[in-house]
Amino acid sequence: MTGLNCLVTGATGYIGGRLVPELLDAGHHVRCLARTPEKLRDHVWAGRAEVVRGDVTDAASVASALQGIHVAYYLVHALNAGSGFEERDRAAARLFAEQAEAAGVRRIVYLGGLAPADVPARELSPHLRSRAEVGEILLAGAVPAAVLRAAVIIGSGSASFEMLRYLTERLPVMVTPSWVSTRCQPIAVRDVLRYLVGCATLPAEVDRAFDIGGPDVLTYEEMMRRYAVIAELPHRLILRVPMLTPRLSSHWIGLVTPVPRALARPLAESLRHEVVCAEHDIARYVPDPPGAPIGVDQALDLALRRVREADVTTRWSSASLPGAPSDPLPTDPDWAGGSLYTDHRERDVNASPGALWRVVEGIGGTNGWYSFPLAWAVRGWLDRLVGGVGIRRGRRDAARLRVGDSLDFWRVEEIEPGRLLRLRAEMRLPGLAWLEMYVEPGPGGTGRSPAVSRFRQRALFHPHGLLGHLYWWSVSPFHAVVFGGMARNIARAAERLDTGGR
Repeated sequence: MTGLNCLVTGATGYIGGRLVPELLDAGHHVRCLARTPEKLRDHVWAGRAEVVRGDVTDAASVASALQGIHVAYYLVHALNAGSGFEERDRAAARLFAEQAEAAGVRRIVYLGGLAPADVPARELSPHLRSRAEVGEILLAGAVPAAVLRAAVIIGSGSASFEMLRYLTERLPVMVTPSWVSTRCQPIAVRDVLRYLVGCATLPAEVDRAFDIGGPDVLTYEEMMRRYAVIAELPHRLILRVPMLTPRLSSHWIGLVTPVPRALARPLAESLRHEVVCAEHDIARYVPDPPGAPIGVDQALDLALRRVREADVTTRWSSASLPGAPSDPLPTDPDWAGGSLYTDHRERDVNASPGALWRVVEGIGGTNGWYSFPLAWAVRGWLDRLVGGVGIRRGRRDAARLRVGDSLDFWRVEEIEPGRLLRLRAEMRLPGLAWLEMYVEPGPGGTGRSPAVSRFRQRALFHPHGLLGHLYWWSVSPFHAVVFGGMARNIARAAERLDTGGR
């Protein structure tokens, strides 16, 4: 079958932004409908997909976006839009169904929430109730619809997963609401995307909802314990307190995590319902490959893998080049992906980029770290006391570095000659740490003349558990001396070197 023309609404969201490249890779043509198309320009797939401006509440823009479309993905939901969001969701879904019929769309695909079948709609949380109603509206329309109903989606960037991450990472002892004992059937984001892509080619007569979930049914408390094991955190002590209502829970989550309270509240309210799949009929049409659906442990491992692989460039920069659904996207919220502390320094340097790079590449070993030698020596001694490598390793070559070289208690993780040196810490730390140094031509410079260089230095720390956070805050008062002095002295050394070479 030749590629289909697909419209993706909600492309700036968690699922939509990850679905687009999956559809493109499957050979389909993709058009994205976005209120702010500029938000999509930094995606690696931006040049392969068509992006149009519009809103699902505006009939004219929806009608225009649906022209020539075979499959329309409806991936919008007012999760934290305040009062009246149910009526807005209801009206938008009706409008979309009507315009899809008028445009001759062959199929609508919607990702909704898994709700318990034995609970009356009036007793569901507003979030789950609205999602269920949107699915019913789309199924009642003239265009065949596939409504996928999922519980907790496990993947870096998913709001449910991020709440799980922060609660488990930051609280070795947790006083939790009673909903942590409610059972659910989580699903890996990779499986969600696989089902969504597969729905594009469903037979025309398929017009129904499907429950989708992973192979494991467990409580939220068990997920937190599993997370702690996968993340190599100490055993978590979890104490349930029944009087914590969803409203109080959302305040508690907002205090402990960076997940906004307006988002945490509907999630907490939904977690009081048991959400377990009643069927797995989707496999008749989208067969499970070997190893799928993915279990909770593997899903958690995939969600955390980016941090352990220390791919700092794609994990925490604005120029993200994701290679897997669990990777971050430019449109992910700032609180997604776990905590990352940074210390950033930047200086204009009165030396050529070549001279500045020679100083950067020569750092460490007998050349030292250009900042508070006693502090570095003490840090090395402390590291050796706890079984670390200390600073005794020095460096392989006094002037040149290559990827994999040991450099005192660092390891060269990435090097772009003349531009970038990234070091990964191998000292004993309650987390992962990197030190990046960039050499760039300064404003208006050509890269060949003196006084046109810019030096950028960035220290990054990904804390491991509560101890990691405490470590960062205990040492951060000294960063101005250590890292500020390093940037300043590297610049001065480059200027002396450049002056001596002329």
